[in-house]
This record gives sequence, structure tokens and C-alpha cells, in this order.
Amino acid sequence: MRIPRIRLVWPLPRLPRRQETDIDEVRYAPRANGQADPGEVVWAWVPFEEDPSRGKDRPVLVLARRGGELLTLPLTSKDHDLDQRQENRSGRYWMDVGTGAWDRARRPSEVRLDRLVRLRDRDVRREGAAIDRVVFEQVVEAARRYHPV
Repeated sequence: MRIPRIRLVWPLPRLPRRQETDIDEVRYAPRANGQADPGEVVWAWVPFEEDPSRGKDRPVLVLARRGGELLTLPLTSKDHDLDQRQENRSGRYWMDVGTGAWDRARRPSEVRLDRLVRLRDRDVRREGAAIDRVVFEQVVEAARRYHPV
């Protein structure tokens, strides 16, 4: 019996991972129960894109929950309207979501639409607050442009 040879192709093709881009199961369901629920802004350590071994504690909007994993979008208080063209050229897209109790200073926040971040439940440091339902639905609709289902 002859053993077939296996030819490796470098770089190996990357197959899309549905759970990273699947945002069709999103339902607004915030509950003040100590867990991160869809529609809530929570704080967690989020790895940097350019160096995942480093990161920052920051607010994220929870879109969906799958078991012990959360599908989230990062928030910032930095105003990206001023450098919108530069951000768009770099492939970063932001949307204003207003203010909320997730920021103690009540600064206006923006959500990054093109970067889905998967987190574990245990990565969440604290609950911030629920975002308005209408704003949540607008964010989900806008994020679908960058994450086809």
C-alpha cells in the first residue's frame, strides 16, 4: 500500500470563521444581572489590532452572546469625525452613539463598526450601562455593512 504525498501550500488559505462575522442572531436583551448581555456596554481588556499581545481596558458594546463568548464592538470617547477621511482610508469606520453611564464623565462615545471583537465572559471587568434600543438597532444595521452574514 502506497501512502499519498501531501503538498502544503504556503501561506495556507484562511477560511472564514462564521462565528466571527455572524451578526444575524443579534437581539436587544439588556438585563441588570451581572452578566454582559446584548445591548449593554461593558468594560473589558481588548487586544490591539497591530499587536494582540498588548491591549487596553475599554468599553465594548455587546451584540450577541454564544455560550461563554461575547461578540462585541469597541467604543471610544475620541471624536473621529475630525479625521473621518483618514480613518476611512485606513479601513476604520465609526458611528456616534451618544452618552451613557458607561463613561463616568458622560463624554460622547463612538462605536467602531468594522472591528468585531470576540471576548470571553470572564474577560468582562464590569457592566457599564444599557445603550438605547433605537441606537443599538442602528449600530447593528450599520455594522452589517462591514460584516456580511
